[in-house]
Amino acid sequence: MNDDREHEVIRAFVDLSNELVDDYDVVDMLVQLTSHAARLLDVDSAGLLLADWRGALHLAASSSERTQHLEMFQLQQDEGPCLDCYHDGEPVVVSDLDEQEERWPQFCAAARAAGFKSVHALPMRLRDTVLGTLGLFGEEVGALDDDDMALAQALVHVASVAIVNERSANDRALVNAQLQHALTSRIVVEQAKGVIAHGGNLEMDAAFAVLRRYARDHGRKLSDVAAEIVHRELAQDAVIDHARSARLIP
Repeated sequence: MNDDREHEVIRAFVDLSNELVDDYDVVDMLVQLTSHAARLLDVDSAGLLLADWRGALHLAASSSERTQHLEMFQLQQDEGPCLDCYHDGEPVVVSDLDEQEERWPQFCAAARAAGFKSVHALPMRLRDTVLGTLGLFGEEVGALDDDDMALAQALVHVASVAIVNERSANDRALVNAQLQHALTSRIVVEQAKGVIAHGGNLEMDAAFAVLRRYARDHGRKLSDVAAEIVHRELAQDAVIDHARSARLIP
């Protein structure tokens, strides 16, 4: 690992650990984690799926809109490496999606259409319970090396800590409540993204950046700001104008 990359890895874990000290926003934390994964690893995008109390997977975070669509496609079609990873509780490494056409015909076609050629899926677990999966999507054929896989696994561990802390580790009901809260908050964030995108004539990725920038600059939780926008307690124009004043959008 060269000095620049080592510095980036250290900075990423420092950022994430600082977030965990206080009353953190789990949705924002997981988005940060997928963004760090995409930047630090030899992949182009990352997505994180979480299971609810019934064991059904839902999208919790993604580093890009196209990954979000592909993760949702897996869930809708009940087919793909992330689902197999969750059900088996083991990493799934696919260096070339063309070689898995028979295994996941619909997913492989959708992944290629999105510009991806390889995928790695790692289980996120609490002891013997699999909480979800982290999917890493690459635009080139090839497998991650051992160092990158170790880093990816470390990021997965951070995701687990972000959702379930030590005090709740033995309380299954509380674990389920935290997982459900994360999933419900994500739905509200998606709704707010749609409002911002429509009001500002923005792409969804840009709308999310606007939403997150407002929350961070005002010391607010992303999920709280999103809920206020959805319930019309916070004007979308105020959020969009803030982004424009910060030169985040034109």
